[in-house]
Amino acid sequence: MDNQLAQSQVWLNRLIIIALTIIFIGGFSILGIYWRKTSDPYSSAVLSLSGDVQKGLAIFQINCAGCHSLQANRNVGPRLENISKRKSSRDLITQVTSGRTPPMPKFQPSQQEMADLLSYLSQL
Repeated sequence: MDNQLAQSQVWLNRLIIIALTIIFIGGFSILGIYWRKTSDPYSSAVLSLSGDVQKGLAIFQINCAGCHSLQANRNVGPRLENISKRKSSRDLITQVTSGRTPPMPKFQPSQQEMADLLSYLSQL
């Protein structure tokens, strides 16, 4: 009986160690993603600037309206009305500059152009 109790205790200890390891690794993974997002120098620079809505509209018309239409309601790309309520500014910057969602192309605006575009998108 004592042998079974000892084995049960060993297994319980192993399970606790495994669970703590998973929590520890998961926590650091989430923290790493957060640090990477907040330490992106391009995004940080963009977010420190004031954008101009009219310049943002011009940038949108030239680079985005072909897929999202001038009313930003939907063409090839998704509807952008209220986009700033659905996505954070950092997520919008990543979306625009990465082109990770085909067929959206990579777009590399200057920091000021991106700030202007965010200003325009925030008022849709």
